[in-house]
Amino acid sequence: MFDVKERQRVRDQLLASAEEDPGIVGAAITGSDALGAADRWSDIDLAFSVHGRLDEALERWTARIYQDFAAVHHWDLPSGNAVYRVFLLPGWLEVDIAFTPESEFGPLGPAWRTVFGQTSQPSPGQSSDHQHLAGLAWHHALHARVCIERRRWWQAEYWISAVRDHVLTLACLRLGHPASHAKGTHLLPQELTTPLEKTLVRSLDEAELRRALEAATASLATELAHTAPALATRLRPMLTELTSPD
Repeated sequence: MFDVKERQRVRDQLLASAEEDPGIVGAAITGSDALGAADRWSDIDLAFSVHGRLDEALERWTARIYQDFAAVHHWDLPSGNAVYRVFLLPGWLEVDIAFTPESEFGPLGPAWRTVFGQTSQPSPGQSSDHQHLAGLAWHHALHARVCIERRRWWQAEYWISAVRDHVLTLACLRLGHPASHAKGTHLLPQELTTPLEKTLVRSLDEAELRRALEAATASLATELAHTAPALATRLRPMLTELTSPD
């Protein structure tokens, strides 16, 4: 595994290369390092302000990272007009670079430290689409029940776990914690997370799957009572029906 000195060397070299690239007009350190909270296992998180075509910058920088750092693999996570390109380097060092149009380069939250370049004024925060998340949650609960009836045990487990994931995301959003990829779940109060332990599937036995699904739908109804009370009132009897014997 990589060590902290190697991570620092790679990060500094990437930033130095960005300053020398006329197509990169700004750079920032993001993630835990921007907050002074990086630890032994943190990856490298950067954001680049791109002057010109984003695809050309992506192609140029991908070639550079493979050549200079012997990258093993990469993949993309689009976000609006930006593209987060995620690289895997030897030693399991992950490098995440957000390639952002120049006009949109700026902090989306507190985890940001500008290294060079001009940042745009942050846009007013948009409220997260709780209705969308709630819809995904009830959809997953329904499909978990269907999979149990079809005796598709692994698929049922997948959907039950997905219900729990969306309950955690809704709770993080409600309490102002980071919501993506469970980054804020350790900040949730114990009285909220303890009941969710019952949603963990302990085996692929049918009775166990039904028990976990019932716990997941109960947790969903409880969270929706805080997040979307009117929807919770409408959904609660249907969620009860979903986990009741026919």
